[in-house]
Amino acid sequence: MRILGLDPSLSSTGWGVIEVENNRLKYVADGFIKTDPKMPLPERLAIIHKTLNQVIETYRPDEAAIEQVFLNENPTSTIKLGMARGVVIMAPALFDIPVTEYEPTKVKKALVGVGRAEKSQVETMVKVLLPGCKPKNNDSSDALAMAICHFHMRGSYQGR
Repeated sequence: MRILGLDPSLSSTGWGVIEVENNRLKYVADGFIKTDPKMPLPERLAIIHKTLNQVIETYRPDEAAIEQVFLNENPTSTIKLGMARGVVIMAPALFDIPVTEYEPTKVKKALVGVGRAEKSQVETMVKVLLPGCKPKNNDSSDALAMAICHFHMRGSYQGR
């Protein structure tokens, strides 16, 4: 089974793919989708959508996991993040891939054992759990963490 982890953002959406075989995790790929803040919003969203479609077509995940939204103090930023999340959720859904959302604290707790773990601790555990993995940046590391969390929680999580 392949799991696609997604860390949505308008500026840099992270993605990561892992494979599960006999309860063993294997790193497949990771990356991030950078968009230019000077571009119009619809073009940025289209880049995210098109690139995720290519990732899905290339790696053929069976399930996807995405980080739940957090509220930002800036309403405009929150709305733009919501739009990016909508595109990121829609991409796997259009391929009939089930998408599950997880709170950031649940992901950190699943990987590190502490819900308020630092990003560096999460990245370290990603590297430990996926030998040979060198995430491209924090966004792709967070996406891989999302996929790992989904593997650990998929049987019991009722948040769909």
